[in-house]
Amino acid sequence: MSTESSYYVPEQSKLPIITATGMGILAFGAASWVIEGGSPTIFLIGLLIMVLVMYKWWSIVIDENMRGLANDQLKKSYVLGMLWFIFSELMFFVAFFGALFYVRVFANSWLGGEAAIGLFDDTPTDAAAANNQILWPGYQAEWPVMVTPDQMANGEDAQFKGPEQNMNFPGWSSLLSWLPLWNTVVLMTSSVTVHIAHTALKNDNRKKFNTWLGITVALGIFFLFLQAEEYIHAYQHMGLTLDSGIYGTTFFMLTGFHGAHVTLGTAMLANAWFRSLKGHFSNEDQFGFEAASWYWHFVDVVWILLFFVVYVFD
Repeated sequence: MSTESSYYVPEQSKLPIITATGMGILAFGAASWVIEGGSPTIFLIGLLIMVLVMYKWWSIVIDENMRGLANDQLKKSYVLGMLWFIFSELMFFVAFFGALFYVRVFANSWLGGEAAIGLFDDTPTDAAAANNQILWPGYQAEWPVMVTPDQMANGEDAQFKGPEQNMNFPGWSSLLSWLPLWNTVVLMTSSVTVHIAHTALKNDNRKKFNTWLGITVALGIFFLFLQAEEYIHAYQHMGLTLDSGIYGTTFFMLTGFHGAHVTLGTAMLANAWFRSLKGHFSNEDQFGFEAASWYWHFVDVVWILLFFVVYVFD
């Protein structure tokens, strides 16, 4: 067991550079597959690399902790590292929500010839009016963009056409069949169940901890299933795709990126669940799970904002 006077320094590792390479391959493969309609092979290779690296890296850290090599100072660095990781992920979403705000408030209005330079002055400027009349004649700014500027200017020859339907709130009569609502219910419920699991672990009730953590993992998987169902429905029945103008692009960018975070969070919680089944964690040594629960609550909070911004407020 390490003491206060000792500090464990891990040996040099190639895992960080392998992780960076895997993420690059994963991103390139995803873009080639989804946007350009290519083969998913490169994406799957990148995904395999990431899964193997995560397994190897987590195994090393878990082994070091179980052998008592991590002293209080090193454990504090784990806490700070996780907080900075969550902060960096928050900045991703700030950038994406900022892009959506810019598109909805500024760019779309400019293309429609309606916007002025100031936030509180909606008087069209000469430049905005000319932009609309010369480049995109006839386009009227709206959100969601159901008829793109390209479609308005070029008709059937347009490269980018708007969707047939959007994902906005369908009205109270269709509320119970609205998938985004059930996604929200599932994810918010999972935030409660992971808190119950955390409380059980603090009280040294392993059976209750395993039960509620297992339920949380199941809810995470169910959320991803519903998200996939929503995407399939959007593509097959609503004409809503990545090529459906700026509305389709921002919709899939925000919900897809969030879905990737839910996938990672589910994997982290599943890892904690399997570890607990093997007897890991106690009320005094639980950061491996606690970090995953922080991340899960972060993902849940982001979804609440995303739900209202993307689905409810038009």
